[in-house]
Amino acid sequence: MNRSITGALAALALSGATLVSVGASSATAATEAGQRPDAAAPVTADSPAHGKGKPKPRPKAVTFEGTVALSNCSGAVVRLPGSADRDPALVMSNGHCLGGGFPAPGEVVVDRPSSRTFTLLDARAGDAGTVRATKVAYATMTDTDVSLYEVDATYAEIKQRFGVKPLALAAERPKAGTAISVVSGYWKKQYTCSIDGFVHELREGRWSWKDSVRYTPACQTIGGTSGSPVVDTATGAVVAVNNTGNESGGRCTDNNPCEVDESGQVTVRKGINYAQQSYQITRCVADGNQVDLSLPGCTLPKP
Repeated sequence: MNRSITGALAALALSGATLVSVGASSATAATEAGQRPDAAAPVTADSPAHGKGKPKPRPKAVTFEGTVALSNCSGAVVRLPGSADRDPALVMSNGHCLGGGFPAPGEVVVDRPSSRTFTLLDARAGDAGTVRATKVAYATMTDTDVSLYEVDATYAEIKQRFGVKPLALAAERPKAGTAISVVSGYWKKQYTCSIDGFVHELREGRWSWKDSVRYTPACQTIGGTSGSPVVDTATGAVVAVNNTGNESGGRCTDNNPCEVDESGQVTVRKGINYAQQSYQITRCVADGNQVDLSLPGCTLPKP
């Protein structure tokens, strides 16, 4: 989870990842960001079958519109299925991207004042403007790794001022084999691969996450990509938030998460990267884009 910008720059030179780069990054720090793992061993994707003669869904053009750059991470302005144009917009990133250090295991942040700023990107990864948080609506590193900031503008105001639309947050769990793009506002880069499968428990140092997304090896994310939206290329909707990867083959240590199955068996996949599913968030936000952890069906950790 924690990789210096120097390490990230070195990793970029070595990376063989499939990515799209637009523009140059002027970021100066990513000390609470993701990682660039070493070359990954081959992993077979569990691709969904298609009927005879049935064409595969035509991929949508994934752009940078609605993504944001934080001081140390990436993120995106996201809109939930029940959000209205007049609602205050929400920015999604990782819990480990919060200022002031990582939330402790079991810690949940709700409605904490914040004045953090985000650089908003347009479709071509140009800087469209700046939005400012009014509060951390929700953040945790327990069971998942997510932060939601409420900002000082509505979706309608962001569209009017900057000509930028938010990314739609999918309400359904993604499937193995789904083609995805990890879109980093920090680096102004896209990493394309597929969902290889799901991890019962992903354990890293003091933290553990449930039902995590495992990427196929092509998504070699680097420092600064933490918090990037993971976009389903067939629908254009966000299905997860990028958060970590095993850098050096370590077993369940910081920057070297391990997979733990239902029986407790541990598997280490050096060079493989992961994300946390985001559909659960849609069950925990009420009218007006207000986080309400008491809603029926809300399974996000509570304070």
